Amino acid sequence: MTGSRGGPAARRLTAAALSLLSLAALTSCTGGDAGRQPPGADPPRIVVASGQDVTGKNGVRQQLIDAWNAREGEHGHRARLVELPGSADQQRSQLLGALQSGSAEYDVVNLDVTWIPEFAEAGLIRPLTGAAVKEPADLIRSVDATSFWDGERYAVPFNSDVGLLYYRKDHLRDASASRTELSGGVTWSELRELIDAVNDRPRPRHYEDGWTTQLAAYEGRTVNAVEAFASAVPGFELTDEEGRYTADVGELTAGVTELRERTAPPYMLAEASASREAESLSAFAEGRTTFLRHWPYVYPVLYERFGEDLGVARLPGKAVLGGQNLAVTSSASEQRAAKAAELIAFLTDPDSERCLLRAGFAATRTSAYEDPGGSPECRHASAFTASPSASPTGESAELKAPDRLDGVSYSRDILFPALRGAVQRPRTPLYGAVTRTLVAELDALYGPGRPGDAQVAENLDEALRKLLPG
Repeated sequence: MTGSRGGPAARRLTAAALSLLSLAALTSCTGGDAGRQPPGADPPRIVVASGQDVTGKNGVRQQLIDAWNAREGEHGHRARLVELPGSADQQRSQLLGALQSGSAEYDVVNLDVTWIPEFAEAGLIRPLTGAAVKEPADLIRSVDATSFWDGERYAVPFNSDVGLLYYRKDHLRDASASRTELSGGVTWSELRELIDAVNDRPRPRHYEDGWTTQLAAYEGRTVNAVEAFASAVPGFELTDEEGRYTADVGELTAGVTELRERTAPPYMLAEASASREAESLSAFAEGRTTFLRHWPYVYPVLYERFGEDLGVARLPGKAVLGGQNLAVTSSASEQRAAKAAELIAFLTDPDSERCLLRAGFAATRTSAYEDPGGSPECRHASAFTASPSASPTGESAELKAPDRLDGVSYSRDILFPALRGAVQRPRTPLYGAVTRTLVAELDALYGPGRPGDAQVAENLDEALRKLLPG
């Protein structure tokens, strides 16, 4: 929301959206005093490197670290959380460089789920034993699958993520649309019909087009593409479990066609082709669209703005799985690695996952979703109720949005099924190169000339065959 659009609340939302973009960001891994302690001065420290916590200063991750430290008498170590803001690309390249060079003494790293194969293959993180994960059967299967590479567990899911569909119920009511409650699910065909209904009536104030998403030349375009490809081709995968290329031109053509149809005018907001998370969130918050594809962390922010006029549903078709997993670095000594595994077990146990869900993250365990209707009990971090954490806007990050909307549980009936049914992005140590290839080849859909779907698919297939084994 720039210029004259929106009042103070809108400007605060924009600031929050920009801050939230740094969820998965780690940068400048220069080490400093991160791992060294003067002999005998303090208890040994386990250093955890992570991106910025979207629940703000002293947010849920820090509170869980504090809860671990409060039990120092039990395990004899303290943990320190190092938050390193920056873009996701900076996180990956600089963290790789820091671990390869040994310039940063990190014991635990909070990695994007797509990076596990690369860090494992490079020998920068170590396989984990059962001591690092409590009650593994409680982990959501689709989410836990991101923790493995080459048949071994290298990480434990910390917080998950999945694409959701947000919508304006008041827009649909005012347009006398056939449906105003979509929590039971909606197809893309039905979504276009609902957009037609809004377009055919006197349009809401500030309204421009039906929906928006993240299609700028970055990871958001890859996410939207994988969702379209997986929706168009049942069982679609670009790579197998060993990172070998498994798609073909026919499958890619079907996926490109699906992506083009989803993002064609008059349905998609024109600027979505250059939008990231912040821009798409702002467009929806300003009322310029009726629908938005975004992540779970924006639910409390949007509900605070729109109240009962906000709706949330699963995405039509397939949704991509996101999130971060905790891993132990190979550079940690055996003693520190053992304590790091204990810390990971604590930070990812059932109660910690309830704490994360309460704060607005998507929990990784089935048990966190078993008691919908309110904020799940969070016993680890007693400060949650006494001193709620600050959001990027300086306000409380305690989950303000209700769990129940029109009798439907957001956590149990929408978020949990979305996580269980989500698809992974390509599993490969070459993921960075794969996503850059997808972004570059699919740019033809949004630039001048716009070749046919088959030509775009052929070019993409050729590029991926050169890049990937198999």
